[in-house]
Amino acid sequence: MDTSFTQNRELSWLKFNERVLDEASDKNVRLFERLKFYSIFDSNLEEFFMVRVGSLTDLSNLKKKAVDNKSGMTPEDQLDEIMKRSIPLFEKKDKVFDDIVEDLKKEGFYINKVSELGDKEKEYLAYYFDSKIEPLLNFQIVDTVRPFPRLPNLSLSVIFKLKKASKNKKKDKDVDFDLGLIFVPDKIQRYIKISDKSVVLIEDIIKEFGAKVFDQYESVSEYVMTLTRNTDIKYNDDDFDVETDFRSYMSKMLKKRKRLQPVKLEVDEELDSDIKEFLKEKLPLKEENIFVTTSPQRAGFIFDLIDDMPEDMKEKHLDPPFEPQKSPMVVEDRPMTDQIENGDILLSYPYESMDPLIDLLNEAAEDDSVVSIKITLYRIAKDSKVAKALIKAAENGKEVFVLMELRARFDEDNNIIWSSRLEDAGCKIVYGFDNYKCHSKVLLITRVKDDKISYITQVATGNYNEKTAKQYTDFSFMTSNAEIGTDAKELFDNIMIGNLEGNYKHLLVSPKSMQEGLDKLIDEQIARQKESGDGYIRLKMNSISDRELIDKLSEASQAGVKIIMMVRGITCILPGIDGKTDNIEIYQIVGRFLEHHRVYQFGKGIDAKVYLSSADFMTRNIRNRMEVAVPIFDEDIKLRIMKFLDIMFADDVKIRKLNSDGTYSKVENKTNSIAHEILIDNAKKRAASKQREEKTSHAITKDVELEDGKNIKTKKEATTTSPKKKSFIDKIKEFFGL
Repeated sequence: MDTSFTQNRELSWLKFNERVLDEASDKNVRLFERLKFYSIFDSNLEEFFMVRVGSLTDLSNLKKKAVDNKSGMTPEDQLDEIMKRSIPLFEKKDKVFDDIVEDLKKEGFYINKVSELGDKEKEYLAYYFDSKIEPLLNFQIVDTVRPFPRLPNLSLSVIFKLKKASKNKKKDKDVDFDLGLIFVPDKIQRYIKISDKSVVLIEDIIKEFGAKVFDQYESVSEYVMTLTRNTDIKYNDDDFDVETDFRSYMSKMLKKRKRLQPVKLEVDEELDSDIKEFLKEKLPLKEENIFVTTSPQRAGFIFDLIDDMPEDMKEKHLDPPFEPQKSPMVVEDRPMTDQIENGDILLSYPYESMDPLIDLLNEAAEDDSVVSIKITLYRIAKDSKVAKALIKAAENGKEVFVLMELRARFDEDNNIIWSSRLEDAGCKIVYGFDNYKCHSKVLLITRVKDDKISYITQVATGNYNEKTAKQYTDFSFMTSNAEIGTDAKELFDNIMIGNLEGNYKHLLVSPKSMQEGLDKLIDEQIARQKESGDGYIRLKMNSISDRELIDKLSEASQAGVKIIMMVRGITCILPGIDGKTDNIEIYQIVGRFLEHHRVYQFGKGIDAKVYLSSADFMTRNIRNRMEVAVPIFDEDIKLRIMKFLDIMFADDVKIRKLNSDGTYSKVENKTNSIAHEILIDNAKKRAASKQREEKTSHAITKDVELEDGKNIKTKKEATTTSPKKKSFIDKIKEFFGL
């Protein structure tokens, strides 16, 4: 294998997460936003250890060792390198948090240690511990009759090294100390407010006053600790009894997650050697899996803390609030079905609202012409409007078919609950394919009107989740194109019979036609480069790690095709390697929103082939999941997507360029452009312009003309009493607020 232009997936991810931490250290980022990035970094790292380190740990225990085909590293090699690189990450995390705390102090807000408080505050906290905290605590001594407990995943505890007040014989002859454990309750708020602008963390209070619950003992040392376990459960679809449905099997499997092998222990200060040896044996853990971190563990509570901040501070130190805007492509008070039949519609999250999609589903639930609604669900909100609309449709007698992916990691419980509710309402539920996850985001509405069958198809780059649609950047594409609708019908038919080898006219569907289609599209640009010298590929995604696609892009680069990529996270291909990736440039943006689009562009201008997809260029997406990519035929929407990419790549503040050695560097700041801010501003301008138009006009259909007069297609457009035709270029400029 040629590893000269590739790098290890896990080590690439660690660089991405360090980039998140860099946002927390950036003084140009608002103070509370820096706190958020600190929390995100911490949560990301927890998930990385639970999933990726957990998976590598499983692989290292196998007799047959798998070697990474991008770096040549064995699982043991990767684990060793991850642990080495994690030490400076934890050190940087602590420094970043200390800097944030100091900056908070300058603004009059304090995250205090108990030791930093005056006598009066300490007295209050001692009383608070006795009256409000201690009654909720579970705790124990560890000895021969009270063995060391099996700590659940992500359990936060305070551990005490204890000595008996008397010289009585030890109950555990193997140790010369006693151990006390206090488990920090999950349901308790993680901080106590001393004042409007001063807080103390619960674990610090327990660490300070908790020893008193261990009567007849005195505390020698105390530590806050968090245990992380492997959560990478291997689902074997052949493992469950035919008498038990898959939902029950999944519920049973999820219980195992809390009991899998430990992969990391965090402690707030260096452990005494005897305590460390004891924990290594009891958990069990290796020395390199224990990390010292002085900053808060399990930092997800930071978002609640920020919500609890004084309003004047939030106004000053948070990004200005932004709500997704109304789409200029959608006319209010007009049926969504009619609008989609009149022309394709693209929604851009979080800049535009997800409401039109919810409206479409609610209309379909009531529309007498709708005979069926079919949808694939991967992650949905806990209070899902999408699921509620599907339930309403089923209760109204529509045939509602839902592929509910129960194996969506960390969303399994929510999906199990919703699958049961949907089934109770009369929806037909399936759980995907044996050993293949369904990660696609496809909706098909079938109508019969005047004995004619028609389809509304929606394909998205992200999930049907109203909450994440306000935080993740995604596209949602809706069309009445009959051929795309026929493809979508074929897709759902294949789902019902478990066929992963389907053939489609336009859709690219993994695990079969996605790779075939991508190879063909790349080959077209190689041929174009040889013919005219203008071969061009532009890609935006979350990750790239698939060896076959990496080699294919290298082949295109060697042929001279210009390849520009924006990859948010894992990037296993290295750009700028002589003779391999000379013509590849790779960029990354970490900013206000989580970049989540998957967009493939082949060629330039109006003739470019553009696809929106649910698939990253990862082996799991291309070969081990059902994913869907949809081509964009509408010229207006195609140009809009390409303009969107132009804005993203023009960012020179939040963007970073990947170097050939795997490091990231800033680009030259020429325009001080921040893509997220520009797109927010454009969305506001478009919504305001649309609102003005709707006040003075009526929606009608009208031909949109290119600048040279050629007709593209019929689209809806507002007209005033004195309509004036605008050139195509003028419309694009107006649309983007240029």
